[in-house]
Amino acid sequence: MSYVEKNLIPGERVLYQTGLHWAVLVVPFTIGTVIGLIGIVMLVGALAVKGGDLLTEALFFVLFASACFGLAVLSKKAVEMAVTNKRILIKKGLLSRRTFELLLGKVESIGVEEGILGRILGYGTVVVRGTGGTPEPFKVIAHPLEFRRQVQQQIELCEQKSQQVLVPVS
Repeated sequence: MSYVEKNLIPGERVLYQTGLHWAVLVVPFTIGTVIGLIGIVMLVGALAVKGGDLLTEALFFVLFASACFGLAVLSKKAVEMAVTNKRILIKKGLLSRRTFELLLGKVESIGVEEGILGRILGYGTVVVRGTGGTPEPFKVIAHPLEFRRQVQQQIELCEQKSQQVLVPVS
């Protein structure tokens, strides 16, 4: 069960959820692949010449490559962003955690920053600012414009509901 699902309040439901874009995996996977290939070549060479020292080094390279892959996937999974019918929830981290939760009525602004590559691949930085607060940037988020649209849509629905409650009955 995800952090978002565990921390819903009564009557709250998740409307949109996103996380880090797959682009965060490119560099670690590239490094892991290169190191892994070096390790495999060394492993084949060590087995061919029956070299004990080379075998140890080859296994180290292969294990290091596996660690690169594993850590990259874990770091991608460590970020959750969700829009509910009541608030925005953002969680970063596995071992140590940083959370950001903001009621929709307290959102002052939400912005999106996308570079050229981000526009092409569909990722960017989402900057959330609560009333009277400092901007909170969240980088390399998948589908940032959709996240912003969902937040704005929920804020609009909340405002409509509050206006319906405040309308005097004659």
